[in-house]
Amino acid sequence: MTATPTQQPNPALADPEAVRLARAAAQEEAGADRVGDHVGTVAEDQVSATHLFEAYHAGYRGWNWAVTVAFAGPGTQPSVSEVVLLPGDDALVAPEWVPWHERVRAGDLGVGDLLPTPEDDPRLAPAYVGSDDPAIEETALEIGLGRVRVLSREGVLDAAQRWHGGDFGPRSEMARSAPATCGTCGFYSRIAGSLGAAFGVCANEMTPADGHVVHVEFGCGAHSEVEVEGGPLVPVAEVVYDDALLDVEPNSSRVSQADESGK
Repeated sequence: MTATPTQQPNPALADPEAVRLARAAAQEEAGADRVGDHVGTVAEDQVSATHLFEAYHAGYRGWNWAVTVAFAGPGTQPSVSEVVLLPGDDALVAPEWVPWHERVRAGDLGVGDLLPTPEDDPRLAPAYVGSDDPAIEETALEIGLGRVRVLSREGVLDAAQRWHGGDFGPRSEMARSAPATCGTCGFYSRIAGSLGAAFGVCANEMTPADGHVVHVEFGCGAHSEVEVEGGPLVPVAEVVYDDALLDVEPNSSRVSQADESGK
């Protein structure tokens, strides 16, 4: 690391004697074999400056021992204020801390893990204020029961967008090469609620989509109505020549030549 100070350090704090004082303090803190070359001086203010030394410490590549020295004014000797280990420009440092609830990503949940949802999760809404889904509202009124929270409109749209762009959406590679869409397949089971307008569950065990939510315009080669034309795999020409039997005709020119030679 090469220091780029915003101001020049006080000459009394940047001379060789101050550097030796700072190095001795760093060696006392870390050990003589763990303090490397002097790589820079950073002015803190008019009466203090920080000297940087390479840190020869396992696991701290690119770090520096930072020793701050100060003096009380003309006629006084510099003294050490603090010795710390600081990262340099190319140091290996831990990534920026992220709160736990923001670190979890889709697919991280394992067997036995618990993943509570926050109280203000925008994907959910209290059931007693409505679910934005007429089918759910109708069922809840019919049986007189309800869940504590249900999908909010934002939660429904978020799921729809995620499923639409997933492996079983209409733009996937398999869907583009399919002979027909799931909406006309006998194995397509439409899900309840507003999401059922565009999504269902595949019930064909022979496809990779079995048991997954699929878009109505998704498709695969195992469509219930797919048909394969019968016939030979090798094309056969319309005109067929049977050369098993040959009709032999005499060559008149050769017969005449043989007669002349016989004379």
